[in-house]
Amino acid sequence: MPASYAYLGPEGTFTEVALRTLPETATRELVPYVSVQSALDAVRAGEAEAAFVPIENSVEGGITTTLDELVAGSPLMIYREVLLSITFALLVRPGTKMSDIKTVTAHPAAQPQVRNWMKAHLPDVHWESAASNADGARLVQEGRYDAAFAGEFAAGRYGLVPLETGIHDAENAQTRFVLVGRPARPAAPTGADKTSVVLWQRDDHPGGLRDLLGEFATRGINLMLLQSRPTGAGIGNYCFCIDAEGHISDRRVAEALMGLKRICLQVRFLGSYPRADAGPPSRPTLPGTSDEEFVAAADWVARCQDGRF
Repeated sequence: MPASYAYLGPEGTFTEVALRTLPETATRELVPYVSVQSALDAVRAGEAEAAFVPIENSVEGGITTTLDELVAGSPLMIYREVLLSITFALLVRPGTKMSDIKTVTAHPAAQPQVRNWMKAHLPDVHWESAASNADGARLVQEGRYDAAFAGEFAAGRYGLVPLETGIHDAENAQTRFVLVGRPARPAAPTGADKTSVVLWQRDDHPGGLRDLLGEFATRGINLMLLQSRPTGAGIGNYCFCIDAEGHISDRRVAEALMGLKRICLQVRFLGSYPRADAGPPSRPTLPGTSDEEFVAAADWVARCQDGRF
C-alpha cells in the first residue's frame, strides 16, 4: 500500500490544514484530489493508504457528499477524527475593492457559515459553488470570479490578498474531518471513543426509527450524530448515519450492534475511533448498562444453562 494520504484539495484547503495536525503526516506523502469522491476512490483502488475528508460541521451538520460516499460503494472505515475551528477570509486579486465584487465562490459547505455576512456586506453578489474553498481561490486567481471565501492562509499560495478576515456567522464554528481507510481491526479503546454505523430498515413502518434508536437507548448509549440519507430507491426510502458514544469492544455497544444486525436489513460498520473533542470517558447513566453488569448478566445466564444458579 502506498505511504500516502489523499485529501480534498487543491493545496490550501482547511482539509489540508487539519490533516497536517496528525503526527504521522511527517512520514506520508500528502496528495490533493479534486473531490471527496476521488479521494475516497483512491483508497478503494489501492492508490492511497487513507483519505482525509470533511464529514460534519457545527453549522449545517453532516457533509452529505462524504456521508453518501461512505454509505455507497465498497466498505471503508474511519480510523480517527480531527476538529478544526473555522473562520473565513474574503480573498481577492490585488487592487480589488468591495464595490468591484460581483461574483463570489467557495465550497457549498461554506455558504451557510457566511450567509448573514454576505447579506450585510455583499447583498447583490452572485454566489457559485466550487469543489473546495482552495479551488475557489484558484478560480479567483484565474479571473473566473471576483472573490472567494477561504482560509486566510490560502491567500499567498494563490497570489491573492484578504480583503476581509475573521468572517463567520456562528461563533466557535468547527468542522470535523475523518481519516478513512480500508477495513481493518479498530484501534484499541481509549475510554473516550465514538462508533459510526449506517442502518437500513427492513421496511417502512410506524415506530421503525424508534426501534433502531431503542437498541442504543436501552443500553444507555448516547448518540452524537443522527442523519438520514436517501437510498436512491424512491421517495421515502432512507438509511440512517449514526455516531454513538463508545467503542465496539464495549459490551453495551457490541450488544447494541448485535441487536441492530438482527432487526435491520443491513448494517454498515464505519469504525470505532478516539473522539477528537477530548471529552470525558463515556460512562453509562442507566442502571445495568456498565460493561461489568453486562458481563455479570451473561455469566448468570451461563450458570443457569449449566444448572449452577
